[in-house]
Amino acid sequence: MAFGTQDDTDEVMNEINVTPMVDVMLVLLIIFIITVPVMKHSVNIDLPRASSQPQDIKPQTVRLSVDADGQYFWNERRIGEGELPALLRAEAARDPQPDLHIRGDKAVRYEKVAQAMAAAQQAGLRKIGFIMEPRQP
Repeated sequence: MAFGTQDDTDEVMNEINVTPMVDVMLVLLIIFIITVPVMKHSVNIDLPRASSQPQDIKPQTVRLSVDADGQYFWNERRIGEGELPALLRAEAARDPQPDLHIRGDKAVRYEKVAQAMAAAQQAGLRKIGFIMEPRQP
């Protein structure tokens, strides 16, 4: 057996030589590393300075309760039915607008709660929610 005969050299090489491709990629990487910082600051702009402080203004919550007799309570204070629209308009005019939480007794007629909701909508309140107690198992 002889090694390195003519028949061995005629075979096609099955492996890809990736060394030239790696060399080209490294050259391109070096070019991009050098040119990106130059391109990033090519236009000098004097930007204005501003101080930004987070706003910790949270909207107040107003609790409107309707008891079993149909009486309205504004933050635990009893109010007359005629006072409700004026109080709702005053709260709707505030900035930021408060959240309105309506609590209705389960024995009250739905009509009283619906009237309170309609008055709040007409006053311009946008955030209206209902408060309920979870069921006890």
